[in-house]
Amino acid sequence: MIEDALAAARQILTPPFRAVLWKTLALTLALLALVWAVLHKLLVAGALPVSWAHSWTATALSLISGAGLFAGLAFLVTPVSFIVAGYFFDELAEAVELTLAPGKATGRAMAIHEALWLSVKFAAVALAVNAAALLLLLVPGINAAAFFGANAYLSGRGYFELAAARHVPFSEVRRLRKANELRLFGAGLVVAALLAVPLLNLLTPLFATAFFVRITDKILQRDGNGRQVA
Repeated sequence: MIEDALAAARQILTPPFRAVLWKTLALTLALLALVWAVLHKLLVAGALPVSWAHSWTATALSLISGAGLFAGLAFLVTPVSFIVAGYFFDELAEAVELTLAPGKATGRAMAIHEALWLSVKFAAVALAVNAAALLLLLVPGINAAAFFGANAYLSGRGYFELAAARHVPFSEVRRLRKANELRLFGAGLVVAALLAVPLLNLLTPLFATAFFVRITDKILQRDGNGRQVA
């Protein structure tokens, strides 16, 4: 697993990934900025009477809430990364599969609406889970355990399903996921550790895709669902 993680990190610097790098960063930052702006607007508008809209109190609350929300964006990187990954996943996954097995058939690219629906579904769950973790911010230890545990599970499940669905039906994806829960959770912990690092966490969609395509390929090979020569 460590070898797969290091290989995934190196692949981020290869031409196919560099071509997508700036697009993923731009989309991730745009989504985070949009969420921040909406939450900030709702928080300030809901906390003050209309008559105070242009007072110094409104200005102070706007600055304080803005700073607080900026710090809280770390908890939004996971759901946002799922959405970004869903959009670019097949393009990157194919590049990884060609690296792992040149000359063999790559997986079937999901229709964009299927990939986005799967990623949005996990993003919604991740948003709820990370919101709960954010509420535990003042409880030392428990907050960190909740953040890492929840994001490890969600990352392991979400990225595995995106990768495995390129090769086998969803019924088989679920069976393989349940049979490899511990391994996927361990791989998810690696992604959760990256999510906890400011700035580097913006690379999560790229790293997690390269990492989980490798993890998934080994699971499929062991289960007899490996790719065949084209």
